Amino acid sequence: MLKLKLNDGWEYTVHTGMTPPPDAQWTPVTLPHDASIERERSATYPTGGGGGYAWSGVLTYRRELYVPEEWRGQSLQLEFEGVYMNATVMVNRDTVALHPYGYTSFVVDITPHITFGATNRIMVRVNNSAQPNSRWYTGTGIYRHVWLRRGGATRIVPWGVFVRTESVRGSEAKLKITTTLAGQPGASATIQSAILDCSGEQVASTTVPLRLDDQGQLVLDETVTLHDARLWSLQDPCLYTLQSQVLADDTVIDQESTTFGIRTLAMDAEQGLRLNGVPLKLKGGCVHHDNGLLGAASYDRAEERKVELMLAAGYNAIRCAHNPPAPAMLEACDRLGMLVIDETFDCWRMGKNLADYHLYFEDWWARDTASMVLRDRNHPSVIMWSIGNEVSERGGISDGPLWARRQAELIRSLDETRPVTSALPFLFEAVFTDGQPSLGSVTAAQGAFNFDRLRPTDCESDRWGNLTEEFCDALDMVGYNYLYPRYDFDAQRFPQRVLAGTETFPSVAYDTWKATEALPQVIGDFVWTSIDYLGESGIGKVTLGEPGGFGTPFPYHLANCGDIDICGFKRAQSYYRDVMWGVRTAPWVGVLRPSDLAAGVFYNPWGWEPVSDSWSFPGEEGRTTRVDVYSPDDEIELVINGRSQGRRPAGDANRFLASFDVVYEPGYVEAIAYRDGQETGRTRLETTEAPGALRLTADREGLCASYGDLAYVTVEVVDAACRRVPWAAERLSFAASGPAQIIAVGSGEPTSEELYTGPTRTTYQGRLMVVLRGTGAQGTVTLEARGEGLTGATLTMEAR
Repeated sequence: MLKLKLNDGWEYTVHTGMTPPPDAQWTPVTLPHDASIERERSATYPTGGGGGYAWSGVLTYRRELYVPEEWRGQSLQLEFEGVYMNATVMVNRDTVALHPYGYTSFVVDITPHITFGATNRIMVRVNNSAQPNSRWYTGTGIYRHVWLRRGGATRIVPWGVFVRTESVRGSEAKLKITTTLAGQPGASATIQSAILDCSGEQVASTTVPLRLDDQGQLVLDETVTLHDARLWSLQDPCLYTLQSQVLADDTVIDQESTTFGIRTLAMDAEQGLRLNGVPLKLKGGCVHHDNGLLGAASYDRAEERKVELMLAAGYNAIRCAHNPPAPAMLEACDRLGMLVIDETFDCWRMGKNLADYHLYFEDWWARDTASMVLRDRNHPSVIMWSIGNEVSERGGISDGPLWARRQAELIRSLDETRPVTSALPFLFEAVFTDGQPSLGSVTAAQGAFNFDRLRPTDCESDRWGNLTEEFCDALDMVGYNYLYPRYDFDAQRFPQRVLAGTETFPSVAYDTWKATEALPQVIGDFVWTSIDYLGESGIGKVTLGEPGGFGTPFPYHLANCGDIDICGFKRAQSYYRDVMWGVRTAPWVGVLRPSDLAAGVFYNPWGWEPVSDSWSFPGEEGRTTRVDVYSPDDEIELVINGRSQGRRPAGDANRFLASFDVVYEPGYVEAIAYRDGQETGRTRLETTEAPGALRLTADREGLCASYGDLAYVTVEVVDAACRRVPWAAERLSFAASGPAQIIAVGSGEPTSEELYTGPTRTTYQGRLMVVLRGTGAQGTVTLEARGEGLTGATLTMEAR
């Protein structure tokens, strides 16, 4: 089918009740759109801390669509990539579709409701008023793309092409192509297929006559052999294209373009995971659907940037949490070389919130599961399907094993090439001391979290294993959330089980990775989370003086657990992971604020010690602090203002960490790394002077002259020597001119009450992020930044 993006020309209104009032005020909008991020957060909103204290409610979108007379006899369908939630689609006042789930794409046949040769009205009501319906920030609205699909009288159905690799022998690849068609019963046509390689050269073609059955349907299977095939891999993510055309009387009446990769995937307990026959450990991170400063609004560039940030930090895999992602993110993973676990649900029939998906599961699970698999099965980056996260039925109650088998069998009927998994957590009462949430501290990362209780001693007393065994039988790979102490035991008890750490605590990154490396059946580790997110407020928060528990009052609205913050800035744990995974060889120096050390630092196991790459603490001269150095080398020497503070062991044998208790004095601190007695590198932090100016740095040289392309501009407060002032909290204002608009301004400050959509913001740790969105026109874009008492900055770029 031909696809036309239908993002422009919409307007929306917020209202109560089923329909907008006659005097409703309509606001023009171009999709994607998240109404929640535009409004102030409030402690009174029923979304609560889980939802980031965000606004939610009811809104209606409308758009006019002219359909020419010459389209009569063709099929017209609307494809919605994502609407949160409870979408009602109306065409010319006819209700044509209902779709409760906010994360799965859906297609609506509007042909019977269209007036040809006339202007038609499309309306979409979004109802996100029943709260709480999620454990994290969801956003509200049509937050992903909308497409108009136009097909011929005989046509390829949406998501109706499936290309998979049957075998690879040497340079020869055998492909199976399945195409599903629909149209008038008994109609005849011809389908022509051409395969283009990574450079766009045609390498194979087929022509097959066809005839639809009495129901107007046909499933066509073809086998194609490619010589000199180039395999898709993380190092060489080569993509092929299948171009399919349906012809009647030698005229093309429908067409479809399908991108795919040629690769093989295998896994077992003896050899672990193999991609194209090569063993591989998944260095993974869990990622929620939101785009930080943009809320849920899914711009292609924002999705691509998430993948780029993770690749730069050493990741090779993403676990989608806990729903199917935006197609643009999967396309970026295909292009850039990133593996994906694609997940359906956070709950089944037993809910986690009063208004969540459990209300719809029994009626909708099959349709929503099919939506994920059919839409995403051509992506070579997708290596596994997950049927749920920490579902309450995992312990054998509420027919959990039966439901696990049903879902796994449905997936295998749609895609026989990928394993099925589900993520299972610990038993809460088994690990929290006295039933209380655990807390880390500067002296013990695990705090009161009793990891030893996760390690069973025998099968008879293994309550977790006994309760979940039948559930796990339905899975090809079992996801372990925070269960790394079980790996050794379960390798013995379930010797054929393949597993992965589908969620792990940042605070015990070393232990979980070592446990992953030790056993072949443990195929990977996914930290919670690689990128920070809105909502689930404060699960990784830091408190001073006394433990803070899990409940986090307003205005805390970020999880504060990501290796990378919502702006894309790396946090301390990301640098630690760089060292552990071999991404970074130079030492990284993190310093604890002296007053924090004196007060006592506490954090949940999803958190990390609040060290930063700063040696600037005005007013804290002469106080004791601690310097942590992350390094792969054997030994670290610490030098302050030319005076050695001694040497400490580092490297793998010492968990890549050397710590020094020192007295803070302005000047500089320097870490010198040694291996086998020889210096290998050094890293220095210097005390900065007072804030004096602003510096703007864009993530790219220019914008594409198409609506929705984004540029991320880092704004830093710098001193006279052009060094970022890490303690600066300056109120800044911004203005853009030319063919771009400011759509977001924000920082990683988890308790800020400032709007993400305003033109002003206060810096956090001396920096913040501005996001520019191209209008679609060409020309020069100018961004100006101003702050009281600071020399302003101007950035220009071209939109071409």
